[in-house]
Amino acid sequence: GMLCAAGKVRKLSYGFVSLDKIPVEPWFRKAREAGGLEIEELDEGMLQWGLKAAAMRLPFLPTRVGLGSDVTTVNPSFKTIKSPYADGEVLLAMPAIKPDVSLLHVDVADKLGNTLIHAPDAHFDEHFARAAERCYVSCESLQDRLQLDRAAAKANYFERNVVTGVVEAPLGAHPTSNSPAYGWDMGHFKTYAGLAREENGWAQYCEQFLSGDEAAYQAAVGGSDAIQKLESPIF
Repeated sequence: GMLCAAGKVRKLSYGFVSLDKIPVEPWFRKAREAGGLEIEELDEGMLQWGLKAAAMRLPFLPTRVGLGSDVTTVNPSFKTIKSPYADGEVLLAMPAIKPDVSLLHVDVADKLGNTLIHAPDAHFDEHFARAAERCYVSCESLQDRLQLDRAAAKANYFERNVVTGVVEAPLGAHPTSNSPAYGWDMGHFKTYAGLAREENGWAQYCEQFLSGDEAAYQAAVGGSDAIQKLESPIF
């Protein structure tokens, strides 16, 4: 949404764009309704399959997802493929999605590119990391080298060799959540969404929250203590 508001988006591939409890990200909605973006609307399963194909260095992966829907109508370049086996089933050939760069935020990382994600759901992070040409990771805490036992290693979802660079950015997921460390900031979401309805809303948001450094941003949203006290949502 912020990239859309800043005019930095040319093409957008997505399954959905939301702020969780706010179903449609407001600045994305504004840009989408205004037109002018090259759009690739996907089912969420297709997005995952496209990233997995790129991660495995495959041109596509076959799937039933999208068949019988308008996904193929809005994406006329998508093709089907017939199974070479006795079943002969016709499947959608989901093309690989290979980003130039992926940006991920994790709980802990080391300078070698090892990462730990403690959230109950790592979402598609591992697929984005492996699919992209380059992957940059921001983290709540940066260490020289992680010492992993068998239990801790379960939070290491992708290999360090796919990580191009690491930067320490405590509370860097705000105003979204980084469960279980802190939850989303619904008050800030409402401010952000409200400004999307105003004529000069993006300039106002930038002036109020983005005109300084990270410390100034955290102060503008109530301070680091307030962010750390945000409760994680329960689904």
